[in-house]
Amino acid sequence: MSKRLRLIVLVTQRPGGASRLARATHGCVERQGGRLNNMASFRLPLLHRANMAPSAPSARNAGAPWTPSRPSSSSSFATNPRFSYNIAASFIAKDRPYDPSTHVFHFNPYNRIQPPRQRRRSSRPDSGHDAFFVSRVNDSGAVAFGVADGVGGWVDSGVDPADFSHGFCDYMAAVAYEHDGAENPPLTARRLMQKGYDAVCNDRSLHAGGSTACVAIAAPDGTLDVANLGDSGFLHLRLNGVNAYSEPQTHAFNTPFQLSLIPPRLAARMAAFGGTQLSDLPRDADVTQHYLRHGDVLIFATDGVLDNLFNQDILRIASRVMVSSGAWQMTNAGGVRCADSIDTLTRARTGDSPSEGSPERTVTLQSLLATELVGAAKSASVNTKIDGPFAKEVQKYYPHEQWRGGKVDDICVVVAVVSEESAGAKSKL
Repeated sequence: MSKRLRLIVLVTQRPGGASRLARATHGCVERQGGRLNNMASFRLPLLHRANMAPSAPSARNAGAPWTPSRPSSSSSFATNPRFSYNIAASFIAKDRPYDPSTHVFHFNPYNRIQPPRQRRRSSRPDSGHDAFFVSRVNDSGAVAFGVADGVGGWVDSGVDPADFSHGFCDYMAAVAYEHDGAENPPLTARRLMQKGYDAVCNDRSLHAGGSTACVAIAAPDGTLDVANLGDSGFLHLRLNGVNAYSEPQTHAFNTPFQLSLIPPRLAARMAAFGGTQLSDLPRDADVTQHYLRHGDVLIFATDGVLDNLFNQDILRIASRVMVSSGAWQMTNAGGVRCADSIDTLTRARTGDSPSEGSPERTVTLQSLLATELVGAAKSASVNTKIDGPFAKEVQKYYPHEQWRGGKVDDICVVVAVVSEESAGAKSKL
């Protein structure tokens, strides 16, 4: 049986380059072969990876503390606590003004997932080439979610990059929603990514495109399985600290790992004019597992966020929201604890309207976190004076370039607030 091979032509762009397709062009072509690429090292427990070479941390993580993600105690798992995940997303296309009252999605696990082929472009969120999905994993109590960043350079070939990223996310949502719990092997984040990618490659309505992806499955026992491919990523926050975070996977500066679908005619042209053949597949994704606690915050974001906000910026914004809402509380000893119950904060409530005469805004703790992060990333992206992570990377690799400030891009964030369903759940620092 033939395997799909991604063909990549590495063209390291200077920061003013317009297209991410020029960063790395690769596609789905039926041919024998394929290989496993080395990926950036990510020091987390229970990491499943073979022969991976370490690399230096990126500028986006500068100054952020790192601690391994572990269970709070052996006794906590002996009592078999059950966790629920309160999820919201926020997003905005790079050429659109941001409105937190409309550019937001509230996840309802009881809603049915619409079949991917019945989704219309007009029903897509206003997220540009970025996409996201959230779906329950059938009736298992688990939730699958993630983000994908479409490769904008496909526009030069007459292809809408959003078709791939949104279709990819739609397929992953459908796979999770329809998953049979008796299936063996069980559904993992990487396997979900693979199934979504296979579906995109077999969809005859899609002819070309590509995206990065950061995908997760959160189980009701508090375990989180993450597969990250490319320069989207995630942060796991716990009680005013960054408990874990992903490192971007790149072939070179501004050249992220990415899944792609390339038409045969373009692949033939690439072969005729030369280029380096690499294979970025779901199996190349950086896979990690984490143990979650009551009150933890999970943030999955595209590079529209991570190229404009440092990890400590994201932590500061999230901590401000969590503390001001009462979800995280300061102790007399100077530490931080989580409120015994955060259910009232994660339920939908009516907030202040953004302007007089506009409809009332639905607000939850998770949606407030998401909209605050997107708003901050949007502001940073158009700031020409304060250097963000992308500007730091440019200055590192191209010291003679005059790149200052942020990086204008599509922005997408998915936020999950972890809640232990057992009464009297407590988490202290």
